[in-house]
Amino acid sequence: MTSRPGADHGLFGPDSVTWRVLSEPVMWIAGVRAMYMQALHPRVMLGTWQNTAFAKPAEAWGRFTRTVEFVRVRTYGTTAEVDRAGARLRKVHSSLTGTDADGARFRLDDPELLLWVHCGEIGSYAEIARRSGVHVTSAELDAFIAEQRRSAEVVGLSPAIVPASLAELEAYCQRMRPRLRACAEARQALRLSFAPRLPIALTPLRVVVPPVNVLAYASLPRWARRLYGTPAIGLTDAAVTLALRAAFESTTRIPPQLLIRAGAADARRYRVPAA
Repeated sequence: MTSRPGADHGLFGPDSVTWRVLSEPVMWIAGVRAMYMQALHPRVMLGTWQNTAFAKPAEAWGRFTRTVEFVRVRTYGTTAEVDRAGARLRKVHSSLTGTDADGARFRLDDPELLLWVHCGEIGSYAEIARRSGVHVTSAELDAFIAEQRRSAEVVGLSPAIVPASLAELEAYCQRMRPRLRACAEARQALRLSFAPRLPIALTPLRVVVPPVNVLAYASLPRWARRLYGTPAIGLTDAAVTLALRAAFESTTRIPPQLLIRAGAADARRYRVPAA
C-alpha cells in the first residue's frame, strides 16, 4: 500500500511489522488459537462465559465478530477511530464483573486479566507467523510484540508492564502457568468450537472452520493441551508446522469475496509486501 502524505494510520502504518503480519489470512488460525490460550485463565473464561450467552450460537458468533471488528479498527483505523473503539471497550469492561467458583467477585478490567488476554492474542500471532512461514525474522517478531504495547494501552494497560519481545513474552507465560487451568466452561467452549453453528451468510465457511480450529488447537504448546486433557491429537509438532505452512500458502489464494463475508475485508487492502 502506498502511504499518502499526512495520512492518519492510527497506531501503526505501512512500515510496521504489525501491518505485514496481520494482513495475512493465516492469522485467522492465530485468532482461534488465542481464544484457546485465553480460556486457560479461569477468571478470563468465567468472565466471558458469565457475561455472554456463549453456548448460544448467534450470541457467541456476535461476540466473535465484534472482537474481529475491534482488532481491525485497532490495527488499521485512524487515531480517532482507535480512540473511540478503545473508550467503548474500556467502558464495557469497567461495568462487568464475574464470579469465581468460590463466590469471589472480580472485575473484567483487572489488569491481570487484560494482560493475559493481550499476551494470549499477540503470542498466538507471533507463533503462527513463525511456524507458518510468514516472511518475518525473529528480530521483526520482537518488533511486532513491542509495537503491540500500543494495542495494550488501548484496552487500559500500562505499556510498562507489557512484554516487548519474544523472550519477555515467554518468561511471562512461564510465570503465569501455575495460575492456569481448563475449567469446565473452557472445556465446554473447546468442544463447541469444533462443531460451530454458523450464520447462514457464512455457510461456505462450514467446511473450513472445523479443520482451522483443529489446527489452531494443535498449535498450542504441549503444556496447554495437557491442561485441556488432550496432550496428543494424532499430530506431531512437526506435522502441525507443515500443516501451518500449507495453510499459509493456500490462504493467499482465498477469494476476496469470502474474506469480506467473514469480516476480513480490510486485511487484504492493507497487505504490505515483504522486503
